[in-house]
Parts: sequence; structure tokens; C-alpha cells
Amino acid sequence: MKIVSIAISKKKGTRKTPVEEAFISKDHGLEGDAHAGKWHRQVSFLSSESIESVKDQGLDVTFGDFAENIASVGIDWKTLPLGTRVQLGDTVIVEITQIGKECHNKCAIYYMAGDCIMPREGVFAKVLAEGTIHRGDEIQILES
Repeated sequence: MKIVSIAISKKKGTRKTPVEEAFISKDHGLEGDAHAGKWHRQVSFLSSESIESVKDQGLDVTFGDFAENIASVGIDWKTLPLGTRVQLGDTVIVEITQIGKECHNKCAIYYMAGDCIMPREGVFAKVLAEGTIHRGDEIQILES
């Protein structure tokens, strides 16, 4: 289980730009990301397997296109119970707070990609311990 992509964006409802590393602040989220702040969806996760699945269906998408902060390999995020704590890299610890989300309007991502899998397969977390993460860092499930 590891991080295969880290992505940030300046505006909500848009694709995110992949970066090699990011600082994740406690009780805030990824520095420089529009979704960071004092709420329960500070960091978003999506499995790379989910992204590959929609690519196999013909959508022209890549990492960051669904506005996910972190894409991983080897974890089916949507099956983790709420409250599960996960370690990213050496120091960052997050707690799963929401699985999926309700989209009231189709966002720019839906129109650009032709679908958005975040409402069905995206997972959100709050940050309990901060630090810098890098693409390729290991992910550990600590408890649920």
C-alpha cells in the first residue's frame, strides 16, 4: 500500500495538479489546496485502481482529474470504516470521516472527464498528525 499521486488545486470543483511532495498540516490539510481548512474533509483519497477502472471504460483521465488529493495503490478506501486511522509516510496520521459525497450539481470535473467517481468511491479524512508526504511513501492502516 503506497501513495502513487499527490495533487492540489487552488480552486474547488476543478482538477488538481500532481506534485511530488506536500506538507499536510494538522487540523487543516494539504498546504496550498482549496479543500484544506477547519472541517471534516481536509484530505481526499481515491484508489488508483478506481481511476484505472474508468480509464478502461474509455474515459481519458489521470491522477488529479477527480480532485483527489491522494491516489494510492493497494487500498480499497471505500471499504474502510469511519474512524479508521491511517498513517501516510513517516509522520502523517489521518482519520476517515466520510465515504463518498453528495454532488448537488455536476462540477467541471464531470463535464471534463465524462463522469466523477468521487461521490461513489472517494474517501475523506481529517488530519491528526502533520508532516511532509512524498509520492511513493508507504501507507499503513493503524486501527478502525
